Amino acid sequence: MAVPVYEIAKDFVFSAAHQIRLHGGKCERLHGHNWRVRVHARASELNRIGMVVDFADLQALVAEIGKRFDHRNVNEVPPFDEVNTTAELLARFFYVEAKRALAEREGGRVTVAKVEVWENEGSLAVYREE
Repeated sequence: MAVPVYEIAKDFVFSAAHQIRLHGGKCERLHGHNWRVRVHARASELNRIGMVVDFADLQALVAEIGKRFDHRNVNEVPPFDEVNTTAELLARFFYVEAKRALAEREGGRVTVAKVEVWENEGSLAVYREE
């Protein structure tokens, strides 16, 4: 028998600079993006009012994680003062932080399915755990 899966997603946008250490190309120089982070939350059971989690609550959770980067140099924000600032590693960071926050808030009923991070309209990195 199939297990039901409900999934929602919410976007968060922030502007920030970064430079990719050891890149060897132009991305090693300081430059900026209007980053878009999309967090997908999933559950096999809906809450008492029929939601995975309220979109506004998911937005607030992602905004809380992301506010440390807004209008900053990502390379100066832990853990990216030591970890490279690639879209892939930012996606993993948001995944881990959102998963922890959702577990605290929802008691394990809701988890993160995946996180997508765009540096621009055409460049996307995805992190998920299988």
